[in-house]
Amino acid sequence: MPDIDGQLFISFLNDDNQDALEVLFNKYRDGLILFLYGYVQNADIAEELMMDTFAILASGTSRYKEKDGASFKTWLFAVAKNQALLYLRKHKIKFVSSAHDFLNNVEADACFHPVGILLKNETDAQVYRAMKSIDADYRNALFLLYFENMKPEQISRIIKKSIKQTYNILARGKEALRVAYERMRDSHLAGEG
Repeated sequence: MPDIDGQLFISFLNDDNQDALEVLFNKYRDGLILFLYGYVQNADIAEELMMDTFAILASGTSRYKEKDGASFKTWLFAVAKNQALLYLRKHKIKFVSSAHDFLNNVEADACFHPVGILLKNETDAQVYRAMKSIDADYRNALFLLYFENMKPEQISRIIKKSIKQTYNILARGKEALRVAYERMRDSHLAGEG
C-alpha cells in the first residue's frame, strides 16, 4: 500500500506543490510539538523545533525515499528527534531520563501554547500527568505508540533501538505508566475523601 503522506511530500519536492506541504504541516504539527516537548521541556522551543523540522522538509535538504516498512511519518519524527537532539547538544542541555518536570508548565501554558491546547481533553491530560513521572525513553516510545499510532517497528527506527529492545522499552514503559497512573489516581481519590 503506498504511503499517501510520502507521495504528498514527493509531490511537493518534484512539482513545488505548496498545498501538499500545507496538508502535511496541518496533519503533523501538533503531534510533533508534543513529541519535541518531551525532549526540550519548553513549549516555545518545541514549537520552534517543529518549524525547523518543516523548514528542513521545505528546503529539501533531507530526502525522504519510499521504502518498505518505513513510512513518511516515521521518517518525519526521526528528523524531528534529530532536531531536538541537535538543539540539546548545541545548548549543552542534558536530556534527562527521570521524573524531571515533563509538562509541569503545560497547565499554566494552556491558554497560550499549542501544547496546552492539545491537552484540553481531560483523559489525555491525566495520562500526560502520569507520563511525566516515568523514564523519558519509556515516555517517548509510549507517546509514539499511543498518540501517534506508530508500530513498534517504526518506533525502533526513530529511537534507534533494535526491535527486541523497542518491545522491551514499550513493555516496561506500559508497566511504569500503569503504576504511575494508579498512584496518581489513588492520591487523587484520597484527596477527595
